Amino acid sequence: MKIILIGNYSLDKQESMKRFTFMLNDGFNKKGIETEIWEPIVFFAFMFKNSTSGSGKWLGYVDKWLLFPIILKFRLFKKKYKDKSTRFHICDHSNAAYLKFLPQDRVVITCHDVLAIRGALGYTDAYCPASGMGKILQKWILNNLKKANRLAAVSHFTLNQLKDLIDSNVEKTKNWVVIHNAFNAEFEPLNVLKSKNLLQEMGVDTNIPYVLHVGSALERKNRKLLLYMIDKLGSNWNGKICFAGKSMDSKLVDLAKKLDLEDRVISVIRPTHEGLLALYSSAEAFIFPSLSEGFGWPLIEAQACGAPVIASSFEPMPEVSNNTAIHVHPEDAEGFAKAFLSLRNTNIRDNIIESGFKNIERFRVEKMIVDYIGLHQN
Repeated sequence: MKIILIGNYSLDKQESMKRFTFMLNDGFNKKGIETEIWEPIVFFAFMFKNSTSGSGKWLGYVDKWLLFPIILKFRLFKKKYKDKSTRFHICDHSNAAYLKFLPQDRVVITCHDVLAIRGALGYTDAYCPASGMGKILQKWILNNLKKANRLAAVSHFTLNQLKDLIDSNVEKTKNWVVIHNAFNAEFEPLNVLKSKNLLQEMGVDTNIPYVLHVGSALERKNRKLLLYMIDKLGSNWNGKICFAGKSMDSKLVDLAKKLDLEDRVISVIRPTHEGLLALYSSAEAFIFPSLSEGFGWPLIEAQACGAPVIASSFEPMPEVSNNTAIHVHPEDAEGFAKAFLSLRNTNIRDNIIESGFKNIERFRVEKMIVDYIGLHQN
């Protein structure tokens, strides 16, 4: 068997999807399966650094939705790609439109979430509002996803949400399965001395404890909950909040000022991988109060580094943690505060950490690759 991986357009700057594609590529190769990675070629938008806005966005559409399908058609004229042993894997569901240009009986597609699709259809609980063009694009993606013969969703929650959006039948979706994401990099506890040096380089005072959040500034990430949680803790805890990832937006900065917490907030923008390991490994707790996710990589990354996790009770967080984290309603700041204080009990803290280490064994790359091979061969 040979597998052609259909990756993302490079100017879209979707780093997590790029890592996922390379993870599949390496995993298949280690199992002795030959692979190729096909990506839309940057041609019309060559003058732009990204395709997320302005003229670059529209020229990127031309590259992705007009030029690349033509390229696919020409490549598939080659005899070696007509062979039944050659399979295709669309690594990101946002590229579902390529299904119609590929031999559908030999294609697997990975669905990472349906947040943008549900947002475009008016579901407010997705926390993904869409522009006029976005609504058209997401409905187009959904209409193409419906045609998939073999589909892997990254969580039961995502698969169920997708099925709810379509007029599915058992026969059509019999090869729609759940294959959980695996770690897309090495995550493990970093030794204390190295962590301390890295934290100091990032401007984190190692003499003051901190709780950690890793992610973007999107509304669904619910960063404000950490500020409300610290406010509820009052004099019971005097540590800081570390927001790692994207920079704080103006609303979050204003809220910190309003709650008189601006001196207790640290922002670490785009930490290196080692820096991220240090942040996870040294955090007093990792707080993940998301309102909407397709999977939630940071939850298991934190567990792998030995951080106790307090997360949203909204799915798929309990599914991903297998209930080895403490789960609280993401709008209950007082509940998060109480959960955090409960970690002062050594037995509770040690149990949460140890349970986390056991949970992460479900997300090893080899297991994911074996499951994908099985789906391709089915």
